[in-house]
Amino acid sequence: MRALEFLLGDVRPGDTVLTLGGEGSTHVLATATHAARLGARTLAVRWPHDMSPMAHRVARAAAARATVLRRRTVVGAMLTVLRLRLTGRYHYVRLGGSAPLGVLGHVNAALELADQVRAGLLPHPARVVVPVGSGGTAAGLALGFAVAGLDTTLVGARVGPRIAVNRRRVRRLVRATAELIRKHTGERLPAELLARAVSGERLRIAHDVYGGAYGRPLAAGEHAAAILLPRGLTLDATYSAKACAAALALAAQPGPTLFWLTFDGRWMSGCRCASAGRA
Repeated sequence: MRALEFLLGDVRPGDTVLTLGGEGSTHVLATATHAARLGARTLAVRWPHDMSPMAHRVARAAAARATVLRRRTVVGAMLTVLRLRLTGRYHYVRLGGSAPLGVLGHVNAALELADQVRAGLLPHPARVVVPVGSGGTAAGLALGFAVAGLDTTLVGARVGPRIAVNRRRVRRLVRATAELIRKHTGERLPAELLARAVSGERLRIAHDVYGGAYGRPLAAGEHAAAILLPRGLTLDATYSAKACAAALALAAQPGPTLFWLTFDGRWMSGCRCASAGRA
């Protein structure tokens, strides 16, 4: 939602929002939900992958809110999106909302966390653990922590193939977001600040929670989800459960570990959704 606040900022009633994601993409669901609040339609291009029960629920909810085009592969979905953008008029939202404009929403989140730490509302985290897929959340938090002067390591729990999910991708988003800030404000962030934000000391990727395929449940993630469920939090197997597993493993290290929850499925317990999308 933080990214979409910026990415959907100029959407008007009657517009069509175009986006893409895997069959169980929470990004597609969120985009369709909030675009509808603005009176816009959503066209979503999706592809199959390993699915958990929660991912199936997310897929059904998204299909009830969007027109869905299904393709067999990620490449096929991307080619379809390219063709649609060339031949039609759409408000395009990137995979995961991970464009520099959307990353600004997560920069704001990091600044809010820094304010809460300074106000004594929570201890200064030695590390913050967040799932990393398309990289927007991780990039925004890493940049925001550096801007706020918060001495915290951002740990991204990898949920996709290493070739697409890595520090290099997150670093590019950090630098592109800094350039967007310069372009619109005239303020150039210091080079040493950017270097600190993307340094190996401040930005790490946890590769051991991937599970072998995007969307494939991980035993450690299911264990983490079971720990939090009695506490009223529902994690999804694709993203948040894997990040929570990484956070639990890191909690044995000195200093507070903060698990950054990007998806909580409690609201879906009462969700009645139509079952069919359109292909």
